[in-house]
Amino acid sequence: MIVSIFNDVIGPVMRGPSSSHCAAALRIGRMARDLMDGDFNEVLVEFDVGGSLPNTHDTQGSDMGLFGGLLGWDAADERLPGSPQALRDAGVKIAIETVDVGDPHPNTYRLTLKSEKETRTLRAISTGGGIMEVIDLDGFAVSMTGDCCETLIRADGSADKILAKLNDFKADEIIVHESGDRKLIEVKAATFVGDELLADRCVKRLNPVLPVMSRKDTQVPFRSCAEMLAYDAGKGTPLWQLAVEYEMARGNLSADEVVAKMVEIIQIVRRSIAEGIAGTEYEDRILGHQSGRFDEMMRSGSLLDGGALNRMVLYVTALMEVKSSMGVIIAAPTAGACAALPGTVVAMGETLGLDEEAMAKALLAAGLIGVFITTQWTFAAEVGGCQAECGAASGMAAAALVTLAGGSLEHAVGAASMAFQNLLGLVCDPVGNRVEVPCLGKNTIAASNALSCANMALAGFDPVIPLEEVIDSAMRIGNQMPRELRCTNLGGLSTTPTAKAIEAKLSACRSGCGGCGS
Repeated sequence: MIVSIFNDVIGPVMRGPSSSHCAAALRIGRMARDLMDGDFNEVLVEFDVGGSLPNTHDTQGSDMGLFGGLLGWDAADERLPGSPQALRDAGVKIAIETVDVGDPHPNTYRLTLKSEKETRTLRAISTGGGIMEVIDLDGFAVSMTGDCCETLIRADGSADKILAKLNDFKADEIIVHESGDRKLIEVKAATFVGDELLADRCVKRLNPVLPVMSRKDTQVPFRSCAEMLAYDAGKGTPLWQLAVEYEMARGNLSADEVVAKMVEIIQIVRRSIAEGIAGTEYEDRILGHQSGRFDEMMRSGSLLDGGALNRMVLYVTALMEVKSSMGVIIAAPTAGACAALPGTVVAMGETLGLDEEAMAKALLAAGLIGVFITTQWTFAAEVGGCQAECGAASGMAAAALVTLAGGSLEHAVGAASMAFQNLLGLVCDPVGNRVEVPCLGKNTIAASNALSCANMALAGFDPVIPLEEVIDSAMRIGNQMPRELRCTNLGGLSTTPTAKAIEAKLSACRSGCGGCGS
């Protein structure tokens, strides 16, 4: 799959503490719902004991997202926090179990869905930033990422006849899967195969869940930073413009459409910032409203002079508070790191008196750096620790700030490399099993680091290590990092006495015993 800025890097628009948990799970749920034609009365969810989900599925939003998807809801639906109860109220029996099956990916979902007429199984993985992949359907090994219309046809013993009927259908790809004596024909296309071609066949139609569709023979001008620099060939094309060219090719969009889509995202971010500063409330959280006080002190001159950095800290903390209150955010590149990049861009854009289009172009520049990161590696903290989230976000934000300053392509890439280098090895250890502490501080550090590296790059500092080599180093570090430090609630700050006391207190509140006094 070729990465899209809007599919894989800047987005989705969502609610919830974690894009790996909530947004990806919702997309898995949406596809599972389609597999059952929206008709089911039992759901069994299984998580491997060696993965990240047995300890985090409840508190980090997997249940909320998965069950919201099974209900057919959108990732930004305000009802999402109540989706588990809503699904039960709809008459669906829910069971969640831990199994020992050795799933290689830490974010693996195993679903068994039943109705009066059928039982179906689905296995999927969350790969970071809200992206997921269905890897097994009813025992057939598949690869479905939700970027096209999927028509599934049971073809036991008669695949050739069905394939003949599909000769004139405009498909991107037709795959015949085999499992024992069973056959499944999968048709990937921009539209579904019509009933007139499939009379009396068992057919399932799975709708796309990503905003940018894939299509046959898609070609992009480059897929790595080195290829981009070779493509530019010393012309000095601004990074944001190269990002537009990339997404035009990837998504079959015009330049105006690409910029307009990102302007819409900037507008959502600005609304969420205002909401955060005004104040947010949510019972199941560690930290209350703090950004409002920071705003008051900044306006009164009571803080140390941080210049634009103080506005950046304000906007980053406001966005993190919105996330923790189940408000609308943009995963950029993830929900856990949702604030560092957009908060930095909007704060500096406003400081410089720039309009939303200029901010959107900076976010596009950042998005292209993100394309290189996730094409080569991942945004999933469960795979690589928080260096994959806040580390990546900081590198992306540094490139965005250089873009706002009118810096060169080389300056932007150099800033991204330096900023990412500085946060290699960053672990993921949320306190109380909530994505708040130390996530709030890590987002502000990512923003501060981005500003420092942007200015250093503009002044001609040498990043020394090329961006590709930094990404490769992050991947190797992630592979060497113990599982306990990769968003499992089993190490680091997560296991301090204070963290465990907070977790117990919040757990008591969720169970309704009044243990937190709320």
